[in-house]
Amino acid sequence: MSQCYLEAVRECDQTVNPLFRFLGARLALAEAGKAVIVMPITGNLRQGGGKVAGGILATLADESMAHAVLSLLDPCQDIVTVEMNIRYLRSADPDKGGELLASAEVVKNGRTLTMASAEVHDSTGRLLATAGATFHTHPGRPVSQNG
Repeated sequence: MSQCYLEAVRECDQTVNPLFRFLGARLALAEAGKAVIVMPITGNLRQGGGKVAGGILATLADESMAHAVLSLLDPCQDIVTVEMNIRYLRSADPDKGGELLASAEVVKNGRTLTMASAEVHDSTGRLLATAGATFHTHPGRPVSQNG
């Protein structure tokens, strides 16, 4: 699943990851246990206090770590997040625009459990959040190009 999926999700009009399409996110890198996801900061990401919602940062961190793990797997394997932690360091202001950049790398790749870490930055390079997660590897299923 992983290699076919990673090829498909990089397509301009990809349909294998509806969340990426909804958020306007794109997978910039996923290889050798590393991944980078870039997403525009828009007003639609705003929470009640006017800043980018923390859940958006958590989603980007989780997705970047998952894609870093997927880059190491055989095509017949898939993953699921077992646990995740996140530390919010700064907020992002949607009025300033720009992009969010989530970068991740695998810390330890085990037989069934893999650990990864991630950082989320804004366009100016300010560190907004750090995260860590554990993923369980299991046999996967084929991914349809049509979503």
